[in-house]
Amino acid sequence: MPSPAKKRKRDAAESSPQKSIASFFKGQTTQQTRTEPSTDQTVSDEALARKLQAEWDQEERVSSVAEPSDAVTTERKDTPPAVSPIAADVPAVAPVTPKKHTLSLQSSTGTEDTISLSIPLDQSPQTFDAAEYAKELRSHWTSEGGDASYALLTRAFVLANATTSRIKIVDTLVNFIRALIEGDPSSLLPAVWLATNSISPPYDELELGLGGSAISKALKKIYGLDSQGLKILYDKHGDAGDVAFEAKKRQAFTLVKPKPLKIKGVYQSLMKIAMSKGTGSQETKQRIVERLLQDTRGAEESRYIVRTLVQNLRIGAVKTTMLIALARAFLYSKPAGAEFAVRPQELTRLKKDELAETYNNAEEIVKASYARHPNYNDLVPCLLEIGVTEELLVRCGLALHIPLRPMLGSITRDLSEMLTKLQARDFSCEFKYDGQRAQVHCDEQGKVSIFSRHLELMTEKYPDLVALVPQIRGEGVSSFILEGEVVAVDQQSGDLQPFQVLTNRAKKNVDIGAITVNVCLFSFDLMYLNGEPLLDRSLRERRELLRSLFVEIPNRFTWVKSLDATSADSEAVLDFFKSATDVKCEGIMVKVLDNAAKPTNDTNAEPTEAHEATPKQKSTRRKALLSTYEPDKRLESWLKVKKDYSTSSDTLDLIPVAGWHGQGRKAKWWSPILLAVRNPETGSLEAVTKCMSGFTDKFYQTNTAKYAEGSTNVISRPSYIEYPGSPDVWFHPQEVWEMAFADITLSPTYPAAMGLVSDERGLSLRFPRFLRVREDKSIEEASSSDYLALLWRKQMEKKAAVSSHADDEVDDNI
Repeated sequence: MPSPAKKRKRDAAESSPQKSIASFFKGQTTQQTRTEPSTDQTVSDEALARKLQAEWDQEERVSSVAEPSDAVTTERKDTPPAVSPIAADVPAVAPVTPKKHTLSLQSSTGTEDTISLSIPLDQSPQTFDAAEYAKELRSHWTSEGGDASYALLTRAFVLANATTSRIKIVDTLVNFIRALIEGDPSSLLPAVWLATNSISPPYDELELGLGGSAISKALKKIYGLDSQGLKILYDKHGDAGDVAFEAKKRQAFTLVKPKPLKIKGVYQSLMKIAMSKGTGSQETKQRIVERLLQDTRGAEESRYIVRTLVQNLRIGAVKTTMLIALARAFLYSKPAGAEFAVRPQELTRLKKDELAETYNNAEEIVKASYARHPNYNDLVPCLLEIGVTEELLVRCGLALHIPLRPMLGSITRDLSEMLTKLQARDFSCEFKYDGQRAQVHCDEQGKVSIFSRHLELMTEKYPDLVALVPQIRGEGVSSFILEGEVVAVDQQSGDLQPFQVLTNRAKKNVDIGAITVNVCLFSFDLMYLNGEPLLDRSLRERRELLRSLFVEIPNRFTWVKSLDATSADSEAVLDFFKSATDVKCEGIMVKVLDNAAKPTNDTNAEPTEAHEATPKQKSTRRKALLSTYEPDKRLESWLKVKKDYSTSSDTLDLIPVAGWHGQGRKAKWWSPILLAVRNPETGSLEAVTKCMSGFTDKFYQTNTAKYAEGSTNVISRPSYIEYPGSPDVWFHPQEVWEMAFADITLSPTYPAAMGLVSDERGLSLRFPRFLRVREDKSIEEASSSDYLALLWRKQMEKKAAVSSHADDEVDDNI
């Protein structure tokens, strides 16, 4: 399911956007200045019940004077027969006979699932007794219908949100998953979807389609808020979930006793919302939302139901965190009847480094499986059946019409650095086209699917490429997955056109006869052929199969332009780079062709991974760079050399996460702004610098309007952003800014890359300067803490080299 940021951008382009919950709340001010007549939908259950009961009591007092009533009454068991629980608050004028109408208010206090809320999910998994807690939970759940309660998931959310410790968040999720594995394994899959803030894989494009008004109406109707009260709460808290929390806390009574929410039931409700289409669908969605809020037991359940509906859980758990938690949980627990081995007792005795290695091995398997087959609907059932084993990569591996996560290239700043990295290796230089990366799937029946680098289905966007597949598929090719770059091309001249031209194509319902922007697919890799995955083969083999089995069609389907070379061919590589930039390419990609590296005596060569060498422990031997296709990994066996990198100093792609009120002329704007790098292992965002340079007044105005207090783009302090300070406002992370800087320094304040270069200090930037918004990048593509640490090491090496050169000059002068 696309992220909220992507969905907003797409909706803005294709249709009128739905009103956000923040904008709806804002709109209440003008409405509330007029006197609103009270309606049954804007008063609480308690107030409505008391009002009706008083009216009925009055009617019966009048009628009892005329004749006694022999009607049968229905009363609360804990109330004396002749006394209504509401009428007791109404002064009696005369003796009251049994009534025709009696309402029964249900107290909303004390309805929480105290058993689920008492489970210590934040314990270390080594001491957490999942079997004992699962037994207690099963007994409790049986009394309420049998399935795992949503209260247990809420418990995990609350504990995860209450800490900034990544270890604690992972431990909480591990123990929660173990409780379900041993207590109710059938609820694990929907729980994973709910905990990852989604209901389907990104290529399914199922969306809730809820506007802010639907949630606002539900909050008013179920919790008795009026428009002004709703706005006051939102202005105070700035989060729809926190509004629901406060509203639920204030609700003393309800007419309908809540039915315990189940994990399965909540997920099924979300699916019904997403699947509801056509006439009457908005009313259907509204009823489902109201029922979910009505059945929450306790304020925390209300908070997280609403946060789920607005797709912003804010618990600091991302895709990587969930995969880590799943891998670790299945080392400790398995469902009843499963035959795979678990080692809970053994794991409790392992030392810290041994446990870390065991965890890492399991995590690599689960991450690799998900990278090849990113769908929890297949991954979770496999884990429940076979656990974390190598078989998982076969059972839940590469498959047609399910996009694998693409392999990514590391950035290198210039050609000389690239040649140094790939010394004594055979590599291929390829044009880096200014287009859209595409993954094309075709099965034996000829069905074609095309996916973007973000795994979004875009088959409808390129019907011309779909029609091209039968022509390019050579003899003997039955099924395949290939990858390439879709570029806008002038069909007459063959000239490449910029990416902006490509964006002019519609995204859906494209009529092949009405296409005005023609494209060419420049293919560069083949990952699957005739039922066989090719990921473990070298690039040279994959490329040979691609070019020998598929058919070129000029200006419509061809190979990326390439040059095979070694580090000794520097002049040829430079000429190739210039030819790429001359035809408006972004630069070149450089890829290792073969797995084996030739022998080298270069003891100062760079390590293959950023974490393999630190100032404390320097690598003395070059490790072979693999030429296999590694989904969802950014390795130095693929290097990017872009023209803007080669002509300017280092830049970083950072995420704006917070701001302060400016001073003087900038008092009405956010300045400075806090920026962060992403930690790819934990999913957290690590603050690296504040910036107040490079912004124009127009940008300040636009940025301040975007992150206006009270909007959905402003959030309360999130647990997944690591920063010890207290900004005036926290931004919802959603965009990437390219930043220039003078150099990188060790910092006692900023936590970015802490532990990678120093155990006590992080890294920060001196003299950061804003360059531009990277609209082509999602936050998952922002610079990582690993990359920041790598740049710092290079900086230290350059300084050491300069210092050594200066010492040599002094010696010469002496």
